[in-house]
Amino acid sequence: MKPDCDLLIIGGGINGCGIARDAAGRGLSVCLAEMNDIGSATSASSTKLFHGGLRYLEYFELRLVREALIEREVLLRAMPHISWPMRFVLPHHRSMRFDMTTPTSRLLNVVMPWMRGRRPAWLIRLGLFLYDNLGGRKILPGTSRLDLRSAPEGRGLNPKFEKAFEYSDCWVEDSRLVVLNARDAEARGARIMPRTKVTGAEVVDGLWQVTLQEGDQSRTMTARMVVNAAGPWVGDVLRGTLKSNSQSGVRLVRGSHIVTKRLFDHDKCYFFQGTDGRIIFAIPYETDFTLIGTTDMDHTDADVKPQITPEEQTYLIDFINGYLAKPISDADVVWTYSGVRPLYDDGASSASAATRDYVIKTDTSRGAPALSVFGGKITTYRRLAETALEQIAHHFDGVDKVWTAGVPLPGGDFPVDGVDALVAGLKRDFPFLTDRWALRLVRAYGTEAAQMLDGARTLADLGTDFGATLTAREVTWLMDKEYARTAQDVVWRRSKLGLRMDAADIDRLQGWMKDHAQQSNAAAAE
Repeated sequence: MKPDCDLLIIGGGINGCGIARDAAGRGLSVCLAEMNDIGSATSASSTKLFHGGLRYLEYFELRLVREALIEREVLLRAMPHISWPMRFVLPHHRSMRFDMTTPTSRLLNVVMPWMRGRRPAWLIRLGLFLYDNLGGRKILPGTSRLDLRSAPEGRGLNPKFEKAFEYSDCWVEDSRLVVLNARDAEARGARIMPRTKVTGAEVVDGLWQVTLQEGDQSRTMTARMVVNAAGPWVGDVLRGTLKSNSQSGVRLVRGSHIVTKRLFDHDKCYFFQGTDGRIIFAIPYETDFTLIGTTDMDHTDADVKPQITPEEQTYLIDFINGYLAKPISDADVVWTYSGVRPLYDDGASSASAATRDYVIKTDTSRGAPALSVFGGKITTYRRLAETALEQIAHHFDGVDKVWTAGVPLPGGDFPVDGVDALVAGLKRDFPFLTDRWALRLVRAYGTEAAQMLDGARTLADLGTDFGATLTAREVTWLMDKEYARTAQDVVWRRSKLGLRMDAADIDRLQGWMKDHAQQSNAAAAE
């Protein structure tokens, strides 16, 4: 019996969509089922950085850091619209201390016991030297020193911080990254099925027979192999749906963030080190805001929606107030979000110490292969997909050619330094756009922004105005091409326009989308 597809992927987060894109590009027939919106769980709730993980050097995770550092520039070239370089300011004070449980801290306590957990400047500089050179950096500038007493980056900080290091990492729009991978997978032949839950799977005559539930409709599909990329639910799928005896599992770690009005008058980020040895970032966010995070707290149940606790919010506020000249309070928080990281359960003593590396395992005990993905971080998603395909290739012929490095995602076919030129071209062709609106569209859609606006001569040609520069033309694009079905999909995942829209705006958008979907379905049925 010929199967419906070669691979059936469970999970539409960054790992599932990255694997779908890579596999479809190698000629495999791919179906992907996501029980909610594409990229709606962990992949929408990251700290939104392509970074090597400077603090992972303290855990001697050199392979993971090196791979991530190399990937920063590979990914930057492939998606210069949704990812861009940022400079990170790391203030230093002689009172700073290590997390006393890290391998680096334990080693220093033996060879330099008089340091008592302090982070001397020379040690930070050594770590940054490794960070600059482990990945063969070509685009991003290296580390430099700052005098915070005179540099603009010192304004707004407690005057006790006089010196800082400055290094490079990259920003990424995480939700858009997932959607663009899904779109590219679909363009290469994959079938993407959002809001479709896998409710059962069994092996019949050497093929996986998988039961899918979409709304109140149930159907079955057959596949030669199942890929379990269910993120926080990977263990549930492995032992429940796939009925595997594998003991591999994940450690669910909640990371919470707060968003405030803009705290600094420049576009650089801060890497702040706490008295408990942990770190947080303070990042320019959506032009007018500052993103602060993250926490590391164990989360017991994937089915419980992650939400910031009062204790976590207080922790983040107290943490950053240790650096600010003018402290913030709960009243300054305009939005929060939390995500659950499905880390591979390596038995670490704390959530912060649990490995961020990925583990990929294949199980053939049921009579047909099933591959499960544990852990990982957004920066290494493309390499994770390549590693998964290395294992998948053992079960298929002719799929061992790697191809994704440097191949642009939709809208990303322009140079890393080409954003300003795209914005200028968009404003020239569509003069009703403001500077901020044009930049937002380029940062979201890249070269496809002009395609989306094609034919519009005036603002009225874009249809209903929902506020915050969101129009019916853009919403239609998101529904037709990017799997959006609800207002929440549009204003919190395909964009962050929810920060600038009130409840009435969002309700009006939801009503319009419902009417538009009904009209489209009726037209398709004729």
